[in-house]
Amino acid sequence: MTDEFYTVRGYELKREGKDMMTPALEDYLEMIYRNSMNEDYIRINILAKLLNVKDSSASKMVKKLGELKLVNYEKYGIVTLTEEGKKLGEFLLNRHNVIEDFLFLIGCKDDILLQAELIEHTITPDTVNNIKILNIFFEKNKDVLEKYTNYKRDIIESSLRLK
Repeated sequence: MTDEFYTVRGYELKREGKDMMTPALEDYLEMIYRNSMNEDYIRINILAKLLNVKDSSASKMVKKLGELKLVNYEKYGIVTLTEEGKKLGEFLLNRHNVIEDFLFLIGCKDDILLQAELIEHTITPDTVNNIKILNIFFEKNKDVLEKYTNYKRDIIESSLRLK
């Protein structure tokens, strides 16, 4: 434990030196990887459409991913993942899915995609691994998950009665 507290931006700045990938770059790489599961390449206009951004924004971000040697890209050409890009893209998609699965398991109903997107950029790989283990535990121990679900329901019902 540490007694040093920061703002969210302070924590981001503290990690920045360790990790050159920004949350936005991670989103682009994850989407390129998602697309690569169906096609070997993606075009800038398709990537922009999938991420709801302008083509010029997608082009700029893909250029940065190219500088990090995560994608191969020539202006007005196609985008393909490098081997390193594939590995990192797979990790990013897995991280997203682990968080989304966890939120679903604990009974979140509101905007799971939005919550997963916000969480995934601030969580460490070790924490993702621990959540994955917990997800697997719940999947293999449905009785424990049911006990949790019932406990949660009882807490919510009793707290509503107190108001």
